[in-house]
Order: sequence, then C-alpha cells, then structure tokens
Amino acid sequence: MIAYLALLATATLFGGMVLFSFGVAPLVFRSFPTEEAGRVIRLAFPWYYLFVVACSALAAVLLLAVGDTRSAALMAIVVLVGLFARQVLMPRIDSAREGRASGDAAAARHFGRLHGFSMLLNFAQLALAAWVLRRFL
Repeated sequence: MIAYLALLATATLFGGMVLFSFGVAPLVFRSFPTEEAGRVIRLAFPWYYLFVVACSALAAVLLLAVGDTRSAALMAIVVLVGLFARQVLMPRIDSAREGRASGDAAAARHFGRLHGFSMLLNFAQLALAAWVLRRFL
C-alpha cells in the first residue's frame, strides 16, 4: 500500500511538472501579451514550487518507508532544488527582471542567465522524477 502511495506522489509530481512546463506556461504566453503573461507566470511560480516541494517530500518519505533509499534520496534532491528555486533563485530573477525593465543591459544579461539556470534546474527535477517513476516498472 505504501509503495502505491509513493508511486502516486511521484506520478503526481511528474504529471504536474509536465503540465505546467509544457502546457500551462506556453498557453499563457500564447494567449496574453508578454508583459501580462509574465505577471501571471510570476504569480504561479511560488505555488508551483510549493507543489513540487510537497509532492517530492511526500514521495521521499514514502519511498524511504518502503526501503527504496536511492529513489528517496533523488526525491529529497528534488525537494532541496525546489526550495532553492523558490526561496533564492526566484527573488534574484525578479530583481534582475526589474533591472532589465528599467533598461539595464547588465541586468538583462543576468536575467537571461538566471532564467536559463532555473529552466535547467526544472528539467533536472523533471528528469529525476521520471527516473524514479521508471523504477516502479
């Protein structure tokens, strides 16, 4: 029973990340002007990261309970990366975005690097969740 709950938590994490990354975010940017779309996505990100942290933490605890320490450790990494992205990276990206909006070229470059890094982290988290899901097969 605990293994099924671990699977459910991991699948929910993976599905939610895929939906947001490849469904919601592109739809918002296609449907609204860039500035409005950016505001909507910025409002969604804190909730997105809470979802990622909660699902991966639950999965880590459940996986540990069934003795799958490797998968539990991977989900713990997803938790830590999610906390870092939400608490450290997002505020830095927002600050760089404000500088970019005021015409600061250095801030625009910094924003580009931070945004790219956040996308890389998100895809790494997604890959870890996919790897853990694969272990259920």
